[in-house]
Amino acid sequence: MHFEIITDESTRIAVASGSKAEIADTQSALELAMRAKYEAAAEKLLIDKRILSDAFFILSTGLAGEILQKFTNYHIKAAIFGDYTRYTSKPLRDFIYETNQGTQFFFAATREEGIQRLKALP
Repeated sequence: MHFEIITDESTRIAVASGSKAEIADTQSALELAMRAKYEAAAEKLLIDKRILSDAFFILSTGLAGEILQKFTNYHIKAAIFGDYTRYTSKPLRDFIYETNQGTQFFFAATREEGIQRLKALP
């Protein structure tokens, strides 16, 4: 997993990217959040969709909810960027729509969109 810090005068964003699924459970997601918070001193985290297990996108596994709860508990604002067009599940599409209405967690189509939206958060 590649870990990068983006900073400007008002915010620090930790960006986690890669080419294979490395976040497969709540423990690995929590470790990523703690790395962002304590190693990078960032409370905003941008995650490449490719490093998430496919189980995250199957809502019946509960993994997405558990991970979002961990991020919320540790005051991490997070975004996942990537292409979601292959997902046809109505519950997942509804989940993406609903989370995109909030300010704690959202989905973005591109890395740049995710960075810009995270920068705009307080």
